[in-house]
Amino acid sequence: MVQSMERDQPRVVILLGPTGAGKSRLAIELAEELGGEIINADSMQVYRYMDIGTAKPTPEDQRRVKHHLIDLVTPDQPFHAALYRTLGRKTIDQLHREGKAIFVVGGTGLYIKVLTRGIFPSPSVDPQVRERLKKEAEEKGKEFLYERLRLVDPRTASRLHPHDLYRVTRALEVFESTGMPISFYHEQHRFGERPYEVLKIGLEMDRKKLYQRIDERVDQMIEKGLLEEVKGLLQMGYGPELKPMRSLGYRQMVQVLKNQISLEEAVRLVKRDTRHYAKRQWTWFKADPEVQWRNPLHERRDILLEVRSFLKERR
Repeated sequence: MVQSMERDQPRVVILLGPTGAGKSRLAIELAEELGGEIINADSMQVYRYMDIGTAKPTPEDQRRVKHHLIDLVTPDQPFHAALYRTLGRKTIDQLHREGKAIFVVGGTGLYIKVLTRGIFPSPSVDPQVRERLKKEAEEKGKEFLYERLRLVDPRTASRLHPHDLYRVTRALEVFESTGMPISFYHEQHRFGERPYEVLKIGLEMDRKKLYQRIDERVDQMIEKGLLEEVKGLLQMGYGPELKPMRSLGYRQMVQVLKNQISLEEAVRLVKRDTRHYAKRQWTWFKADPEVQWRNPLHERRDILLEVRSFLKERR
């Protein structure tokens, strides 16, 4: 009975890695070759009207291979990991029933984790603690809260960017409300669900080469009209205070449109911050022992053979 259940589990190929590593292009080639469809695992591609700055698959890409979980909400609508998990699992079940090869592709590690391993139950927090932390952030700055988190929960702090105020505040809320660090609750839960047979392939390459590709991609985004895209979003009423509008690339273009910085300076900042983001992605994914790392520039054929073999086992 157990063997039968395991055989019936959907087989899911996950292509992950840092931004600029070539995940989308490789995924389209694999899905085309193997009769599959792609489920997006990029937290920014769920937003409508944000195409250039998110490197969203083009209309031509989407004609070649069907993509799921893109353009789900407008920039002023909330979207979170739990909703992604619900929609992602529903899509996987549908594609499994249709006999399609399933590819999950993206660089948002949390989305991939909750999709394949589940979500741990969130500890309740004291609303007064939340308000106090919010006030402290306004008065003393993000760095002040981050330094406090480093003292009480260094494991969580090491995974977060000092400017990630939402997650830093959340971790402090849990600690101050329960007396235990949020890393303790993660460890207890261990994200133990295993609803799928999974092949995780991480794309990596020489760091210098990756950074060169990132710089080229940022230049291409500017040429394609990223500044005009952001101007259009503002004209539609999507203000700079919205979370998606504060994301990488978009916040710098907003600063240009407000005459706070030059376009040249904005491009420099986007390139720098994208490199930093890629390093954080690498750190997250390298901690996952299930990931098999491959160089897409030199091991493309090996990746195809590996994926083909994994998918054949389901038949």
